[in-house]
Amino acid sequence: MQWSRLLSISIRDAVPGDAATIAQFNDNMARETEGHGLDTETITTGVARLLADCSKGRYWLAEYDGKVVGQIMVTYEWSDWRNGTIWWIQSVYVSPAVRRKGIFSALYQHVESLARSDADACGLRLYVERNNVAAQDTYRHMGMTMTGYQVMEADFTAV
Repeated sequence: MQWSRLLSISIRDAVPGDAATIAQFNDNMARETEGHGLDTETITTGVARLLADCSKGRYWLAEYDGKVVGQIMVTYEWSDWRNGTIWWIQSVYVSPAVRRKGIFSALYQHVESLARSDADACGLRLYVERNNVAAQDTYRHMGMTMTGYQVMEADFTAV
């Protein structure tokens, strides 16, 4: 099948029945970006919990020809400095067969449009692997800029 740059892409909210697909996409992403898979029970439960509680975040899925080919998730961080909510983009994944075809752009533009129409939203953020230059270039193309911050963590789930 020949893919054109201008696919007929639809974006929709994820529903609980999408949990297995989302969990699989997250596992695929972890294998590609970090070199290891995710614990199936943990990721499946985590996705299901978010889908059941929109205060934790939201997933949107990109469909082409009736098939889910991409996803994006947003979680929320309150910023007292900005008196608003920062939307954190996470769990971005596009199936390899349709990459560089506008799927991520459609997902990002959908999220950006929703955020701009939300009076409480004050911006979008994401974190990206330091060595993932292709992803960084894509995010820059969407108008994002590198910040002066680095992410640090204390991971309570690490073995």
